[in-house]
Amino acid sequence: LSLVGSEMCIRDSYYTYGGEFKNLQSAVNRLMIVVPLALVIILLLLYATVKSVRESLFVFSAIPFAAIGGVWALWLRDMPFSISAGVGFIALFGVSVLNGIVLIGQMNQMQREGVTDVQKRIIDSCMIRLRPVLMTALVASMGFLPMALSHGDGAEVQRPLATVVIGGLITSTLLTLLVLPAIYKTFTKESEELMK
Repeated sequence: LSLVGSEMCIRDSYYTYGGEFKNLQSAVNRLMIVVPLALVIILLLLYATVKSVRESLFVFSAIPFAAIGGVWALWLRDMPFSISAGVGFIALFGVSVLNGIVLIGQMNQMQREGVTDVQKRIIDSCMIRLRPVLMTALVASMGFLPMALSHGDGAEVQRPLATVVIGGLITSTLLTLLVLPAIYKTFTKESEELMK
């Protein structure tokens, strides 16, 4: 009789995962909502700042550049994607967009001052804003460096977050200074030709 009962228990049994795995699942589900929401809010704030859909998208292009660096840094340090890495990506997106705003803002200022040559506007803006862009990236990177190198209590949370921010800021800064001016030049020339 007891044998039959145990067989029924085995047939009707199922596995449930709890603890850290369950927490990870619920946190990933929350991140699936929070990250897109953060990106939409960033885009709306960009539009409110620059008052142009086209220029908002120029600045928003810094986000994929930053994400490339964050993923690359995680891969290089052999770290899996975690919740703290996801939070690091959100922080990274904000800082990388700030660099784009600084550069596009200077280009717009020069255009308002009457500089009509797009090439001159881009070169002068990059030279004027090189120091602020580099300082923004360096200050954030240096601030996160102790977290990236930590091995004490809480290191498993701190390291992925800091790694994502530092790696993302490296690629974001380089690509903001190289690719963003190229995008600006291409689309500004096209729009000026259409206006003629």
